[in-house]
Amino acid sequence: MNNILTIFAREPVAGRTKTRLCPPFDGASAAALYACFLRDVCAMAAGLPGVQALIAHTPESNPAFFQQFVPGMPVRPQCGATLGERMDDALRQALAEMPASAVLIGSDSPDLPAAFIHHAFAQLAAGSDLVLGPASDGGYYLIGTREPQPRLLYEVPMSTPTVLADTLAIAQQLNLRVDLLPTWHDVDTAGDVWALEQRLRDAPAAAAPATRRFLAQHRVTHASMVQL
Repeated sequence: MNNILTIFAREPVAGRTKTRLCPPFDGASAAALYACFLRDVCAMAAGLPGVQALIAHTPESNPAFFQQFVPGMPVRPQCGATLGERMDDALRQALAEMPASAVLIGSDSPDLPAAFIHHAFAQLAAGSDLVLGPASDGGYYLIGTREPQPRLLYEVPMSTPTVLADTLAIAQQLNLRVDLLPTWHDVDTAGDVWALEQRLRDAPAAAAPATRRFLAQHRVTHASMVQL
């Protein structure tokens, strides 16, 4: 395997995880839904040929929690004071182990197509310096590099609606060859859950099975999702 895929994750805690989904969900249900997201993302990643997937968890998380998803998948803590620092460290670690390329994703997109990750690694192998997966909220759901790019992660304020645009601006200053994947969607709000349900209706039955089961068992009114 010449490629490492790092999945950023956190241990779900009721009342602290996915709080923007409350309401219509309560704290325990929102945390349980995120656990389903994580299960689906890990299962998808584990099935990628030629890719070593691993979980990088937030420092406060219990590493043993993540062993339930894909037995044997490596688990390591995130290191750094800020999200950008932790992302930079994760990519550096991956590139130190597998110098060909490294890709990092979050765990808020349970139906992320595996084909997007395949394409990211293919573009890096073809010479792209940077691959980004634009998210519909103005950020990105995936970043891939062939070498560390600290300016992209240290100089861009994370969790803002301009993360993607700010990252692309710095990439242009650095004269990086950039490839953009199709836009996809994080699930952070009740409206995002509604949109996810619509996508899953049209997706193959094998897509995001844990999330699909949870949503089937925890129905909330579509009106409440759209209004929030």
